[in-house]
Amino acid sequence: MNTDQIKKDVRNILNSAKERDEKLQEIAELLNNNVAEFNWTGFYISSETEERMLELGPFVGETTDHTRIPYGTGICGQAAETLDTFVVQDVSEADNYLACSMDVKSELVVPIMKDGEFVAELDIDSHTKNAITDEHQLLCEWICKELETVF
Repeated sequence: MNTDQIKKDVRNILNSAKERDEKLQEIAELLNNNVAEFNWTGFYISSETEERMLELGPFVGETTDHTRIPYGTGICGQAAETLDTFVVQDVSEADNYLACSMDVKSELVVPIMKDGEFVAELDIDSHTKNAITDEHQLLCEWICKELETVF
């Protein structure tokens, strides 16, 4: 994983004239293709029509039944409610984990804020336990801070 190159590529994507969801899709693909530990990379976006509901946005990886997640439910819903980054190194030990796939062993969820309000989150699953490093977390938090400009 070349963090500097990924950041440069993210800046180029964000500076493009593409629509928000196209940018999110490209960032999901960039992360999934350049970070070996990431097996599912995507975004959940705060619903514009239903209060306290996440809706699946652009993603790369296996399809998921979890296309809508209420705030407070699962790791994604918990991140939306608390506005905290969650790193779960072993999902089997998380009592609030929503199983998207039996292959998922660890997860990283980072909130995206716009003007102090929660708007979306980056969700990453890995098929390896203890896969999420501090470097992964810092990179994803940096990306989510940069994503404020597209919401």
